[in-house]
Amino acid sequence: MRQFKSLLIFSTALIMASCGQKTSEQQTVIVEEAPKVTVTKVHAENVPQLSTYPTTVEADVVNNITPQTASRIKEILVEVGDHVNKGQELATMDAINLEKIRLQVTNDSIEYGRTKELYEIGAASQANFEAITLAYEVSKKSYANLLENTILTSPISGIITARNYDEGDMYAMAQPLFVVQNITPVKMLINISESNYSKVKKGMEVELVADAFPGETFKGKVNLVYPTIDPRSHTFPVEIIVDNKNEKLRPGMFTRVTINYGNNFRVVVPDSAVLKQVGADDKYVYVLNEDNTVTYTPVKLGVRMGDRYEIISGLNDGDVIVTSGQTRLKNNIEVEVVK
Repeated sequence: MRQFKSLLIFSTALIMASCGQKTSEQQTVIVEEAPKVTVTKVHAENVPQLSTYPTTVEADVVNNITPQTASRIKEILVEVGDHVNKGQELATMDAINLEKIRLQVTNDSIEYGRTKELYEIGAASQANFEAITLAYEVSKKSYANLLENTILTSPISGIITARNYDEGDMYAMAQPLFVVQNITPVKMLINISESNYSKVKKGMEVELVADAFPGETFKGKVNLVYPTIDPRSHTFPVEIIVDNKNEKLRPGMFTRVTINYGNNFRVVVPDSAVLKQVGADDKYVYVLNEDNTVTYTPVKLGVRMGDRYEIISGLNDGDVIVTSGQTRLKNNIEVEVVK
């Protein structure tokens, strides 16, 4: 290795004789010091192909509890945040006509039974029996519908997430009386590039983090892969599901879902070695040659892993690259390697 000196200044006295006279001249030569750099040898390793997708938590099932007719709210039985079971009563409405229709059902039932007996012995006509039967069926359905809209029950097990009326209010059908959501499990919808379509399978495990719980990771899986590609964005929707048995994740929370598409055996370099071309988005590194010169080498980056980058192309396993001191470097310049 050639040795360099910081400022090699030497003087040479030139004594020239001309016509009996002597002239003395002093020359100064400045030799620049070679840039000092640190280097490292890079190696290939298995690099997880991780992609992260921002999304929002949704309830698995959402039910709007809405009476079919406008009437006054008699009693509210649950509050926002309450857990309810399927079939549990949530509220009762005024039922001015309920008793009247119940009595009608009772009378129609008696009449139906009497007419059926007469019809079976030939003492009542078929037309009369069919008319009585129809009237009985109509009154039963009317009573069932009115009862359903008088005593409101939850069609699912879940949590009350909204109540839009108070006791005594006249329900005006403008918005639901209650909203019930099942949040065990919860789901999220993400959009994935079509280049990964063949890699995504139902049942694949995923990880996600939520801003509401720093440092905590949740486990989920792919529940549904949509069969079509959006021609504008060239992405396809994928539904992620999380058991959420502890009910930590709530609808509306912002999350980031990470999917591992497998491993690639690629060279990995420190992020300090990667430089950006001024005025462009091109990335490059300097590779150290055997004669202590460096070569400007464009690289294509893959995933980032903390303070390291996956290199898709541009470097080989075993290359020695510059990790610091690149400020004064240019292609083919000689450098001094420091430890």
